[in-house]
Amino acid sequence: MKAAYKDLTLLSPTCANICNQLVDIMARLHQRGSQMSGIEIRSIAPVSRGLSLPKFVSGALVLALAFSFLVGVRAMAQDSDVDDVHISPHPPTDNTNLSNTNVKDALSATVTTHAPTIKQKVDLVLVPVTVTDPLNRLVTGLDKENFEVYEGKEKEEVRHFSSEDAPISLGVIFDMSGSMASKIERAREAVIEFFKTANPQDEFFLITFADRPEEVSDFTQSIDDLQGKLVFTVPKGRTALLDAIYLGISKMRQAKYPKRSLLIISDGGDNHSRYTEGEIKSLVKEADVMIYSIGIYDRYMATPEEQLGPALLSDISELSGGRSFTIDNPNDLADVATKIGIELRNQYVLGYRPKTPAHDGKWHKIKVKLLPPKGLPPLHVYAKTGYYASTQ
Repeated sequence: MKAAYKDLTLLSPTCANICNQLVDIMARLHQRGSQMSGIEIRSIAPVSRGLSLPKFVSGALVLALAFSFLVGVRAMAQDSDVDDVHISPHPPTDNTNLSNTNVKDALSATVTTHAPTIKQKVDLVLVPVTVTDPLNRLVTGLDKENFEVYEGKEKEEVRHFSSEDAPISLGVIFDMSGSMASKIERAREAVIEFFKTANPQDEFFLITFADRPEEVSDFTQSIDDLQGKLVFTVPKGRTALLDAIYLGISKMRQAKYPKRSLLIISDGGDNHSRYTEGEIKSLVKEADVMIYSIGIYDRYMATPEEQLGPALLSDISELSGGRSFTIDNPNDLADVATKIGIELRNQYVLGYRPKTPAHDGKWHKIKVKLLPPKGLPPLHVYAKTGYYASTQ
């Protein structure tokens, strides 16, 4: 009987000792035969106070327990293969001392994805379009026949047309650098007014930035929750605007709705980001996210970064198909934010399938032309300037 379990001594001295004790007990049972009707077994492993095993257990049960124990030990030995370990370390979120070469991985680590990425071949290109008049007022009520879409020099057939108020996934990128101290109250009011234009189905997240960006709130449909978190933010530090845009676009990978937008509220140019303007513009091209921005600029701009701030926000916004608004009076913030919220919910969406679809991963230019009804003044069209084709 001992020979049958001899190979178990290879597992560990403790297991071998236990097995030998059980085998000795079974041997004594065999010798006593029918003279012994039961045996008292004490727990080998420690048990909780107040719990004990029955005093009398039949010899057959001992054999069953011994067999189950041995099988369990063998199973544990077989299951302890190092290749089956499924524990992943939590990604670091502190990028204070990172170099320029690895900042992209560090910022990406602050965004967690709750589901695996699903890639599929989709040929339909959707183009959100905003139309305004010379007084910068929205123009609604246009039809499909009032638009033409060109990819490169090729005129495309508009197969999808919509002007409905669809739910939106939107992120607010809020400047909390030290220079915002005198404008922070008006800026908070602007965000609150913006939220008032929301639909019940809309979802939002909030990112603040100073020396570096920080995700203050995950996607939520609770506007009260966002407003509460915004109240406790304190302006300090420098302005890592480009890093904040990167984090906002990365966060959009978790968005629920296909209609996605960022609202940036800032008072100056970038002076503390690790990403460059060129890198962020390339990222904006790849992302299907419209960016609206409100620039609150001082009349006197002391640094080159501040002087370049208006052009930076304007270029990034227009590249995505959104718009940039420049104001010099913080009291105008709320009105502009409300206007952006209304504009997001009164856009046209044009959809087409390229006549010559190319899955080359390259940038394809888009131009939207307007054929307005007679009698209207000159109108302005805002739409994204192109898209990157898939590679599949």
